[in-house]
Amino acid sequence: MTMIALAQLLIFTGLLLLLAWPLGLYMARVFSGERVLLPPLLKPVEQAAYRLMGIDPDQPQGWKSWSASLLVMSLVAIGFLFLLQMLQGWLPANPENLPPPAVHSAINVAVSFITNTNWQNYSGEVTYSYLTQMMGLGVLNFLSAALGIVVLIALIRAITAHGTGHLGNFWVDLVRCHLYVLLPLATLLALVLISQGVVQTFSPYTKVDTVIAHAPADLQTGHLETLPTQQTIPLGPAASQIAIKQLGTNGGGFFGTNSAHPLENPTALTNLLQTLAILLIPAALTFTFGRMSRNPGQGWLFLGVMLTFWFTAVAIVTATEQMGSPRLEVLGVDQIASSEQPGGNMEGKEARLGIGQSSLWAVSATVTSNGSVNSMHASYLPISTAVIMSGMQIGGPVFGAVGGGLQNLLLFTLLAVFLASLMVGRTPSFMGKPFGMAEIRLATLGILLPGAAVLLGITSSLLMPGLTDHMTNGGPRGFSELLYAYSSAGFTNGSAFAGLNADTPWFNLSLAMVMLIGRFAPMLAALAIAGYLAQKSATVDERNSVRTTTPLFALLLILTFIVIGGLGFLPAQIAGPILEAVLLAHPEAF
Repeated sequence: MTMIALAQLLIFTGLLLLLAWPLGLYMARVFSGERVLLPPLLKPVEQAAYRLMGIDPDQPQGWKSWSASLLVMSLVAIGFLFLLQMLQGWLPANPENLPPPAVHSAINVAVSFITNTNWQNYSGEVTYSYLTQMMGLGVLNFLSAALGIVVLIALIRAITAHGTGHLGNFWVDLVRCHLYVLLPLATLLALVLISQGVVQTFSPYTKVDTVIAHAPADLQTGHLETLPTQQTIPLGPAASQIAIKQLGTNGGGFFGTNSAHPLENPTALTNLLQTLAILLIPAALTFTFGRMSRNPGQGWLFLGVMLTFWFTAVAIVTATEQMGSPRLEVLGVDQIASSEQPGGNMEGKEARLGIGQSSLWAVSATVTSNGSVNSMHASYLPISTAVIMSGMQIGGPVFGAVGGGLQNLLLFTLLAVFLASLMVGRTPSFMGKPFGMAEIRLATLGILLPGAAVLLGITSSLLMPGLTDHMTNGGPRGFSELLYAYSSAGFTNGSAFAGLNADTPWFNLSLAMVMLIGRFAPMLAALAIAGYLAQKSATVDERNSVRTTTPLFALLLILTFIVIGGLGFLPAQIAGPILEAVLLAHPEAF
């Protein structure tokens, strides 16, 4: 890892902490019902929303009612987006007269966007109208992000509740999350992106005349002919969707090439801001936890655990890519960075961003559920691929989806406390609240079900006849394509490894099923645990329980989610990117 890349990473980390700390404290005030700067302007809007929905904001809910509200809202959103896709050919704001997608594709997209996965089996500029992108995909970007955040808030309330059994009101949290957190942040980021050249317009696509050089039939002339041609430049209301796609760890791009597209990510500043936006709210929620639980030390420990794994992964991927391909090294190709070349493995990466910024984005977008890309993940070296996939396969406790990352880390924390308590003979408790086998069973189900769904989806696909017809590559690279696709779906990431044609009835429907399990199994497990914890009071003296704010516990927590969350995928990793790495370095051994 070069000193420039290391300096960039350290500066980025400092900026992230500088922004996350005040945002986290602000969100704690929002969800605690305390006064913040925005209510004088937005309070009437909030009250009007409650009246429109027929909601009593002072009526708390238990975990069953809370879960039912969550599922009903999600089901309605899936149906809404599905119908919008099916009707887009007859609806306005469709200047290119784009027809509806196939039914199986529409189901996949509807499920994908409510689960915060945003898996793209389509190119937005040739598939969806402005109305579908804005009113459908954009709206669900907000909603899926808000659902993740409010589930975490309910879990935090349960940890701090004193035997009430109440988790707050789902609808109140949902409204406040949109009005006071997501909408202001997304508006601010969208305006900055527009100022940098990110497109935001309802104008139809633009056709421009271009000239290309063409070698004539008679090459002896030594001159190139120039032939006029016409290129279509896709436009649309992109900036507003890009802002929430990053802030909400959604990741679905307005254009097919996502943030590698010059109209989504035109400058170095937009690249920095979008990378910061991916991690901002997940990092800030650790401070929200510390403030709402009145235990800031616990929030700092969670943030430290996340940063440790993320920083290590970025460093490994950056160093691996900067070393370059071992196959080219054997051939004597110069891959050393110098004043004349960037060095390393630059395939699939933009020269203006380089390896450091590409690797930072790739890891940040896969340890979260963002899944957006500014470089081609299929072009990374096998060891980098293994690390990038591991960021998803450990189960989402490192930043993860907005809300979902810390939610999953809390599930792993219960497991880590339980294991440590068994070793030292103490009562399992977290922040003074005892817990038992019911909570542990639920936490285990929430952690393991997404991985089980991923492995079942891969196994089923391998048994399908004609599978290789949908794969560009064979061998370990082809298996990596399949492994990446289902891992991306099951852990609600949404990025693609490329090479796999997943826009088929089987893949669209099976991936949609895996997404639903990957999103709602941990959520419902967390809410059920919240129901148990909310009925209890803090009766355990923390001096007689496992301390969860020490470096030793942080190490135990990291080992817990690596072993329990990620070890199940080690055989699959060996058959995919690890075997490919061995073949790349030692082809003569096979």
